[in-house]
Amino acid sequence: MEKAASDADPSRQRNGFVGALYGEFTDTLDDRVRYSVSLTESALTIQKISALPGQTKVVFNLSDCVGCRARSGPDSADVGAYFTAYFYPFKRRWMSAGLTRQRVEQCFRVALVQDPLVNLQEAERWARAIRDASALQAPRRDGVVYTELQRPCRTMILVNPHSGRGQALQLFTGHVQGMLTEASVPYTLVITEHQNHARELVKKADLSQWDALVIMSGDGLLYEVINGLMEREDWQEAIQTPLGILPGGSGNALAASVHHYSQLPPAWNEELLLSCGFMLCKGLVCSLDLVSIHLTSRQRLFSFLSLAWGFVADVDIESEKYRHVGAIRFLMGTLVRLAALRVYQGRLAYLPAKDAPKKDKASTKVNCSNTPQQGLFCSSLSCSLVPNTSSKQSQKCTNSNSNTITNSSNQAASKNKSEGQSNARTETLVDSLLPDLDQPVPEAWTVVKEQDFVLVLAVYQSHLAEDLWAAPSAMVNDGLIHLIYVTAGISRPALLRLFLAMEKGAHLECGCPHLVYQKVRALRLEPISAEGVITVDGETVEYGPVQAQIQPGLARLISG
Repeated sequence: MEKAASDADPSRQRNGFVGALYGEFTDTLDDRVRYSVSLTESALTIQKISALPGQTKVVFNLSDCVGCRARSGPDSADVGAYFTAYFYPFKRRWMSAGLTRQRVEQCFRVALVQDPLVNLQEAERWARAIRDASALQAPRRDGVVYTELQRPCRTMILVNPHSGRGQALQLFTGHVQGMLTEASVPYTLVITEHQNHARELVKKADLSQWDALVIMSGDGLLYEVINGLMEREDWQEAIQTPLGILPGGSGNALAASVHHYSQLPPAWNEELLLSCGFMLCKGLVCSLDLVSIHLTSRQRLFSFLSLAWGFVADVDIESEKYRHVGAIRFLMGTLVRLAALRVYQGRLAYLPAKDAPKKDKASTKVNCSNTPQQGLFCSSLSCSLVPNTSSKQSQKCTNSNSNTITNSSNQAASKNKSEGQSNARTETLVDSLLPDLDQPVPEAWTVVKEQDFVLVLAVYQSHLAEDLWAAPSAMVNDGLIHLIYVTAGISRPALLRLFLAMEKGAHLECGCPHLVYQKVRALRLEPISAEGVITVDGETVEYGPVQAQIQPGLARLISG
């Protein structure tokens, strides 16, 4: 049995706070094995108590801890209680070089007295102290402004069961579900049933019931969610809902980017999933840039990842037939497209980042009236928020915080907006750097002389796929579009070398005369070739003239 506090060493109080929480507990499997356990603001230190000198201390950094849970003994015969702390420290891989997060569980038996309730209260005190201390030790990057998710964080997790190799649901149950339980994150699992299901769901959902929306899929499902949020009448509030990404698709570009921004060792596949799950449990939130995209039909889209035309878009769409093989589909698509390399004719113009007028917040760029934008002069106007008084009636619903699995037939995951919300004022977000598509670009823009392109890629995250480091200097909220284009005349071997170098982010240093890289805040692309593919976040959109502008910090992303 553990020593009571009254028997404590005068220099430190066992099972109490004197600069640190200290206790002596037994092993959960063998009462004869005892441990001294101390908790400080940054670490949990464990040492086996033995007559032999020099017993090694094991120190767990609380920044690697996702949670701690207390429980009673398994039956009435056991008067003890238990607390278990869950850590995901970096350890060496078993089968290859490098480090990766690996799960470590530390469980202790508390048996101070013969009263089970007293022992449980002590176990709960330790569990609560470890949770509180670990919450203050979430890994933070210098210079990044974070907020924190509300605790407990009511989370809607949207899973596309057909994404990637069709294993997203199995990956969730096998790698993420247990971690969320360890971190005491209540969630509702929503399984999408068709294209744009997520878009329709979040457009109608009562978001007051949720503290975060998390996507377990490829990048396409997050594209749906963001555009669904931006189509709401209360889009300004809706788009501030923290978004999370769990890689379950083929490309997983945003997941790879988020992992990269955290300055962690490279990770792929299940290791990347574990890393993103860990960041979800730690609950740090930063701002996320979005890009507003205008098509010829006057349709407006919002993008978090990329706008592509030419080789990259072709590979992305044409490799869909190889989806069953996973991420290697992009390599197969690349080789196929290299064998029949195409050249596209078009016009490209952009606003260099250094020449763009800076705004404090994207949400302050709004339409001055309900009339069309005033072309070249729009960026000089002093604009203000103008309400859109249209509203829709919707039903009241209730919600549960328990973990559930649902689909569109279960209304627990898709609560309609309440009547109070339906009357909220809305405003229109204006892209003040863009003229109308039928107007010439402003004089401050750069017009590219070449008209024959192999590819044009505008990317705003570091990675285009798990193994494609497209924009090495990109950050999640740098307020930039990273424009990369390759002009005609490049040989097939040279183009292949560029993509191989992109795996390590070295393609911009290859000295290829056909490769151009610019940091911009707005761009316009006007295809001349009659046929082609344009993609936004990997999804095919209307083919024709398109223009885009960065909207800094418009959304919020669970990151590390």
